[in-house]
Amino acid sequence: MTLKTRPLNRKTLVLLPLLAAALLCGPAEARKKKAASEPGQFDYYALAMSWSPQYCAGSGNRDPQQCAVGRQLGFVLHGLWPQFEKGWPQDCSNEALPDAVRVKYEKMFASPKLIGHEWSKHGTCSGLSAEDYMALSARLKEGLAIPAAYRKPAEPIRVTASQFKEQFRKANPALADESVLPFCTGGGRFLREIRACYDKDGHSRSCAAGEAKSAAKSCGLGSFLVQSVR
Repeated sequence: MTLKTRPLNRKTLVLLPLLAAALLCGPAEARKKKAASEPGQFDYYALAMSWSPQYCAGSGNRDPQQCAVGRQLGFVLHGLWPQFEKGWPQDCSNEALPDAVRVKYEKMFASPKLIGHEWSKHGTCSGLSAEDYMALSARLKEGLAIPAAYRKPAEPIRVTASQFKEQFRKANPALADESVLPFCTGGGRFLREIRACYDKDGHSRSCAAGEAKSAAKSCGLGSFLVQSVR
């Protein structure tokens, strides 16, 4: 007996190639997403340094460790962030921060509780051990000279982004072009933080174009205010 097969209709003929493409691309896309958070797979570092007076003027005013009157903190370490040329990885493993490393480096942060968060979210993507990652964070933080005007300003300072970047270049002649970027808050009115960019060996390099664009957009009013210390 001969079995008769029904001819495929037009809708089925259209869907079959799409289904085949989905089956072929699915695993590749999954690998791509997984690779985006593989330890050590990134393009450069951004050293994020928060302007403490701005943090304390907002939600941070409930943080006595960082914001108690008289501490007079200026730029404080937020973290060392592995970055892609577009985007960034995060939470690359569940490796715990050893207690010995926590105790050794927690005072590097204005608020000690930050060290665990920064290791989990960013440090695990560096491909370094916790000790080496924190040591690199300390070296880059200490190696970035803060211009005298921003060490402990008693009065607010109004400045343009280009003036601000030039002041950092003068204080750090070895910096690459566009390697220190100001980021603002309050609709561009106030300095929130800076990001200084380094290659994977810790040498100054220009920040990615997307990061520079984000910085320019955040400080887009022409000038911004650097709050005084408290």
